Amino acid sequence: MSIEFQPIQDLKGIITVLNTPFTENDKLDISSLHKNIRNAISSGVCGFLIPAMASEVDKLTKNEKQILIKETVEACNGESVVIGGTSASSTKEMLQMGEFCIKTGCQGILANIPYTSSKEYKKSASALNALKPIFLMLQDWDAYGYGLPVELINDLFLELETFKCLKIEVVPAGVKYSEVYTKTNGLLHLSGGWAVSQMIEGMERGVHAFMPTGMHKIYCKIYELYTKGDIKTARSLFEELLPVLAFSNQHLDISIHFFKKLLFKQKIYSTRIVRKPILAFDYLHEEESNRLINEVISLTKRITRYESC
Repeated sequence: MSIEFQPIQDLKGIITVLNTPFTENDKLDISSLHKNIRNAISSGVCGFLIPAMASEVDKLTKNEKQILIKETVEACNGESVVIGGTSASSTKEMLQMGEFCIKTGCQGILANIPYTSSKEYKKSASALNALKPIFLMLQDWDAYGYGLPVELINDLFLELETFKCLKIEVVPAGVKYSEVYTKTNGLLHLSGGWAVSQMIEGMERGVHAFMPTGMHKIYCKIYELYTKGDIKTARSLFEELLPVLAFSNQHLDISIHFFKKLLFKQKIYSTRIVRKPILAFDYLHEEESNRLINEVISLTKRITRYESC
């Protein structure tokens, strides 16, 4: 079964960025990957992104990236949108990865194009557009600044047929959401990555989707409650996550450690192995994460019981 992609209709909600599971001998654990995907779909996510930074993409071989994409498409079996990450060391390799994603069945491709000038950026984005994916998602990534010029984003939206989605990860994200939303008349699909810690604010600003790496059931329930108008309960549930977000969002490496440990504790991943180099997860991280993981599991069970009533 194939998905006819319509940005606003099909990509509202939670898009899970998949952590890469590894076996004890540091090979891809496809069984765990499939288990995570099926669990996320049953929880209500609307899509998946793989591979990306949370997937430890820079530590994966080209073959491993392609296997992850292929297996994700197969595991989804047409029930969810799959966005293939095209991270590569050169434009040529990025385009090759984009071609692979499209051929394999991804509805979308995501590209993080380095910004040197608007002219050069447009050239790379146009080359991706020429691949004719169902949709192109550009990543507006800047850990220390405001990212891509809003005028450039709008120009690309007007000029490129497949550029339908933008993943915003800049500082501050909220104002950028509103500026892009206003400039494109709310027609460009917007999603938030690390700014999931400002999820409620993002929804108030018109963001269509959020891209966390775990806690599928909880995030989906927050989104559902908010969109149904029960904003008070959505806020209350979200605020229960704030200690988790404060801990896990302090650094990407800490996030990878934490969510792999959570998936392992939930018996979804067979190991919590991460690839080096990576920041150490010391004994105090272990103690704090144990407490927070127990709270996440308890909250997930509470939501599941409520839904079954």
